[in-house]
Amino acid sequence: MNLAFSEDERAFAAEVEQFLAASLPERLRFGAQATPTVFAEPDLAREWHRILFEKGWLAYSWPKEFGGTGWGPMKRYIFEKSCALAHAPGLPVLSLKLLGPVLHHFGSPRQQQTYLPKILSGEHYWCQGFSEPSSGSDLASLQTRAVLKGDRWIVNGSKLWTTHAHFANRMFALVRTNPTAKKQQGISFLLIDMQQRGVEVRPIRGLAGDHEVNAVFLDDVEVPAEDMVGGEGQGWTIAKFLLENERGGSCLAPALLTELAGIRAQAMLVPSDDGGVMADDGPFMAALARTEFEAQALETTELRILADVERGRPPGPQTSLIKLVGSNLKQQVSTLMMRLHGYSGLQLPTERPLYGDNAPPPLASIAAQLAAPIYLNNRAWTIFGGTNEVQRSIIAKTVLGL
Repeated sequence: MNLAFSEDERAFAAEVEQFLAASLPERLRFGAQATPTVFAEPDLAREWHRILFEKGWLAYSWPKEFGGTGWGPMKRYIFEKSCALAHAPGLPVLSLKLLGPVLHHFGSPRQQQTYLPKILSGEHYWCQGFSEPSSGSDLASLQTRAVLKGDRWIVNGSKLWTTHAHFANRMFALVRTNPTAKKQQGISFLLIDMQQRGVEVRPIRGLAGDHEVNAVFLDDVEVPAEDMVGGEGQGWTIAKFLLENERGGSCLAPALLTELAGIRAQAMLVPSDDGGVMADDGPFMAALARTEFEAQALETTELRILADVERGRPPGPQTSLIKLVGSNLKQQVSTLMMRLHGYSGLQLPTERPLYGDNAPPPLASIAAQLAAPIYLNNRAWTIFGGTNEVQRSIIAKTVLGL
């Protein structure tokens, strides 16, 4: 298989690099590098959102008819790789990469006309209501109920680990609308207004002290019947489509390789125990090289999948392979960061954010200050979006036929 970029794709890569050099402010680059959480802080994400919206490149994974760029998989990959190399902030992935494609495929014309433009403008900031206190890995066992009364669904229940619910004004959620059906068949997909009575958001602090996720409680929350996506009971089909995008819709390897390049550069400067620098530490550099090789192999796999998608093949269960390997590599990279900085990496400031005028001063270096928060936040990579165990089960069943 020839994975080399075409002349058109190389020209596009040059155009993207020129745009990033001219339009990505240094404060956003630094802020993105100084963010230890999985998602970008909203102030960074929203400014970058606005810049890309004005350029016309915001919805780069959407079809043109819905306000997107219409780029193919390879151009999307080139754009994401260039953004990773330039240290651009992340975008609101829940709305742009998860809900947007769902509305393209399953939404009614009214839903598409109402919600897609407000995602693009930034008026709506969405969170995802999937997991529940007793329904994490076994998502199909969720118990949040929705009962139809007249022209409205009345929703009662709770959602857990809801990323950025404290910033969101909308939630897309899986709810149980038929308690007597088989558990996958009784689930539906609703669009919920978070700015109404009956919605309560409680913060959950992570190991590093960050407030990124929440518990959300829904008490007689009302949802217009026209805000059910797809038909009643179609929620599980929609969720599987969405999760394929979540697990394999991003290029993970370029971001990993960028982080590893940063570690290699820092190793030339960070002192080692024997009076030299960490770049002279054989075991550490060998571990770094092994991780770089694994990330390069992941990039090749991602490109092979994208080449298949370019030819019309759906992402399918291969996305679980990307999620599994990428999550493990994320944790390996953050372990290398801790190993690189040693005792200096044990500082764990509770103030947030770690950029801007009010950021706490680092005890050694900014890179060392970030090591522990990133390490602790990255523990979640093998849990969210489907645990490693779930991914292995999917691979065993759908790829290996076991």
